[in-house]
Amino acid sequence: MLTTQSLALIDREVAKYPAEQKRSAVMGALRIAQTEHRYLSNDMIEFVANYLGIAPMMAYEVATFYNMYDLKPVGKHKITVCTNLPCALSGGYTAAHYIKQKLGIGFNETTPDGKFTLKEGECMGACGYAPVMLVNNHAMCSHMTPEAIDKKLAELE
Repeated sequence: MLTTQSLALIDREVAKYPAEQKRSAVMGALRIAQTEHRYLSNDMIEFVANYLGIAPMMAYEVATFYNMYDLKPVGKHKITVCTNLPCALSGGYTAAHYIKQKLGIGFNETTPDGKFTLKEGECMGACGYAPVMLVNNHAMCSHMTPEAIDKKLAELE
């Protein structure tokens, strides 16, 4: 269910822990699986669990606890806007509203062409750079003014 490249990356995560602690690599393994498939189906979560030698429920608990994991398909580019209090006070909702208008979607929606999904996020630990957004769980974007948002969306097209 995963490419040999993804399995090699998971093996690298597993190697960071003692042999009897393979389960400690579950977060990294789920991230790798999600990067390849853009979301985690129940079958994929079970595959990762079996690969790590843990109960599928243990992997499912991790996948459902953290909001960085998507259990339903998302667009090619998942944009998560921080609306936690510091970002909200520094323009987080304004940035989110601008993105909603620009893309024609609301939170937890995907553009009809499948390019963008918009999510509302909790604190990303970059309060001094607010408002911030995260692209595909990996790229932090700070000081997201309308101009900065336009530039980022153009780059992602």
